[in-house]
Amino acid sequence: MSFSYLKEKFKKKPEKDGKEETDQLELALSEGNIQENPKEQKEDEEKITLIMNRLNEIENDLPRIKVNIDTLKSQIQELREEIEKLDKTIKDVMMLYEVVSQEINPFRDLDSENPIVKEIHELKQDLEDIRKEIAQIKGDLKLLAYHGVDLDRIIYEAISEGET
Repeated sequence: MSFSYLKEKFKKKPEKDGKEETDQLELALSEGNIQENPKEQKEDEEKITLIMNRLNEIENDLPRIKVNIDTLKSQIQELREEIEKLDKTIKDVMMLYEVVSQEINPFRDLDSENPIVKEIHELKQDLEDIRKEIAQIKGDLKLLAYHGVDLDRIIYEAISEGET
């Protein structure tokens, strides 16, 4: 009996129960008796029996698999909800931390309260101003030397006016 013959005989038909399939199987086997020798017929029967058993096992497992999938879906949904709750809680804790750290932070800006730090800041600013003026004087001196102005005479006059 050929495989294609069995395939045609066992094509799945809508809404038929297992008893009809078994009847068709027996019918196909009885028809095949004429075509094959007994050894081949027995092998085919064993294969068909194994296939039918496996199909029954699969059909029996399908409802359990569906239940397991539904259970997993519900568990995944519960986990999502818990994660969202945790996320909200973490955000609330971070907001609370920000509020508390602004009030009790030992590292907050205490510079304005310390007069020494204020004085140091003023000295740094004065030093920066002096550096800018020195840079400007250097530029002016280069400009004067470039135009041929007698710097020695200007320096001498500036010093002599201060002594008088």
